[in-house]
Amino acid sequence: MTTRVRTAHTADLTPAELDAARRLLDAAFDGDFGDDDWDHGLGGMHTLVHDDKGLAAHGAVVMRRVCHRGRWLRTGYVENVAVRADARRTGLGGRVMAELERVVDRAYDLGALSASDDGARLYASRGWRSWTGEVHALSPRHGVVRMPEEEGSTWVRTAPGRSLDPAHPLLFDWRDGDVL
Repeated sequence: MTTRVRTAHTADLTPAELDAARRLLDAAFDGDFGDDDWDHGLGGMHTLVHDDKGLAAHGAVVMRRVCHRGRWLRTGYVENVAVRADARRTGLGGRVMAELERVVDRAYDLGALSASDDGARLYASRGWRSWTGEVHALSPRHGVVRMPEEEGSTWVRTAPGRSLDPAHPLLFDWRDGDVL
């Protein structure tokens, strides 16, 4: 089967490509993918993998700000990674992640994502590390809020020679819907 990989900014995707990505995500997450989830993946870079049947895999990376040890880091936050059911376990998730990681590594101080149990295996195999420290978010109403439900599902990717200290929390910028 022939596959074609395309990486492009949201602004450069056609309405048909965006519609196909949304349909793929709706199907992949079995109805547990809402408008806020979709919105979180817009405004950044998308990787789309097409095969003979159409869109087979998708992922996006958007910029977020994460504070660690008093320094705000430009963070490439990975969103909306999914593979069509009949194309899973064929390496397409890895192809999507390779492209997104290229963007993260070249354009950001840090990579971060929130992983499902299934997704965690992929990210671990690619060198992402599960964050073992606390996770916080900067709420517009309540200031700094700890997010214990995100601890254990937050994963990070740092540049060679750079490290994060889990004794100090990650403080994420706020957004509507799920913060992470």
